[in-house]
Amino acid sequence: MTEQEKKLLQVKHRMEEAEARNRKKERSIRTRRLIQEGAILESVFPQSQHMDLEALKGILEQRLSTKETKNEG
Repeated sequence: MTEQEKKLLQVKHRMEEAEARNRKKERSIRTRRLIQEGAILESVFPQSQHMDLEALKGILEQRLSTKETKNEG
């Protein structure tokens, strides 16, 4: 392997590491946002803590679609 090839390989590895760090950072940001949104949901709708996720989803869809329909009319 020539010196040029070694340098190219090093650059490639550095770029891959940087991309991996960026993906990890983005996942951390998303995780934090989801946790914060969940905390907000629990604070305004405390019953959600004891609900099955599908039931919670159904209630939210029902309530939100009802509000959108009322606002559109």
